[in-house]
Amino acid sequence: MSWRFLHPTDFSEASELAFAHALKLTLLTSGELRILHVAPDAGPGGWKHFPGVREALERWGVLPPGSPPAAVAELGVDIEKVQTTGADPVAHTAEFLRQHPADVIVMATHPRDGLAAWSQPSVAAAISQHAGEIALFVPEGSAGFVSPATGALNLRRILVPVDHTPSPQPAIDAAVAVAALVGDDPVTFRLLHVAEGAFPAVTTPERGNWSWERQTEPGDAVDQLIGCIGSWSPELVVMTTAGRHGFMDAIRGSTTERVLRAARCPLLAVSVSARALPRLRLAPR
Repeated sequence: MSWRFLHPTDFSEASELAFAHALKLTLLTSGELRILHVAPDAGPGGWKHFPGVREALERWGVLPPGSPPAAVAELGVDIEKVQTTGADPVAHTAEFLRQHPADVIVMATHPRDGLAAWSQPSVAAAISQHAGEIALFVPEGSAGFVSPATGALNLRRILVPVDHTPSPQPAIDAAVAVAALVGDDPVTFRLLHVAEGAFPAVTTPERGNWSWERQTEPGDAVDQLIGCIGSWSPELVVMTTAGRHGFMDAIRGSTTERVLRAARCPLLAVSVSARALPRLRLAPR
């Protein structure tokens, strides 16, 4: 089974970076990608603003220059651009997800407003429920782990904050699933526990090119996490989140949003009730 991605776009530079991550992950998983734009007046001219899939694949050397539209499907992926009219992009995204469920939402965040545009509780439940409760947030201005220019994947360090509650295992499982996409390249996972007492019980799969580090620190969880991100420079942070409405409810004004505002690196938010990402037979990188 392939992975299903949804990338909501507002055609900003931040969305371009998020699009590169969504496209690369779709290629690696032979997956499905829906690129969704919602606007109050989505006229026919809006299509020209969508990110260019073939242009990106040609720039990355995946397709030769001047490839026809059919060449994308021949790569074993299913990519569709969707434009819809509506005054509330969040509500329309939730409705789209009801009809087209996704395993992972890949979306940009803007430092000026964080996740404010995605924080309406009435639709947060619908988004988390129908998205499989996993989202990759790519902050504007971050380097990311996928180069928009070359498509190169740089994922060597993954930071996973852990605690006894909520269970960190869903985040660890998701981190492992993403790390598997790297192939034979080495990946270091750092499990950060900010508290006194016993380290949380977790299962960490072993692989020849993977290494696991455990770090315990006292103090404020957010401060220590942001400090670790600054000193260790991971390419990805993976966090378990919990809340009445899943990860989107938990993110509003929470640890996750505070980390996103300060860390400026991609963050994969995984609800404690999230479905595990499908196991894959990986496509070549």
